[in-house]
Amino acid sequence: MAEAKAHVKFVRIAPRKAALVADLIRGKQVGEAIAILRHTPKAASPILEKLLNSAIANAEHNYQLDVNNLVVSQVYANQGPTMKRFRPRAMGRASRINKRTSHITLVVSEK
Repeated sequence: MAEAKAHVKFVRIAPRKAALVADLIRGKQVGEAIAILRHTPKAASPILEKLLNSAIANAEHNYQLDVNNLVVSQVYANQGPTMKRFRPRAMGRASRINKRTSHITLVVSEK
């Protein structure tokens, strides 16, 4: 079974937020997945849509797969490096803010 991948690394979105949107499109037809992403009001939606279009282009160009038969077989958001920032607090103290990043992988395959 032929499959094509696309990765995006160091995206400035928390992996758990990206995973919520990723769960919506896992196992869906490619056209249906794009429609879902277009109408989902989450910050991760445009990122995943761009990634899905890249995976489709990879499948078409590199593996000569038929776009109409593609299915999102795998999609996962792993944790990338965390940027640590500090915010001033009362009485001269400071508290840490973690700005999390994600590595998102999307795999499409023919059904």
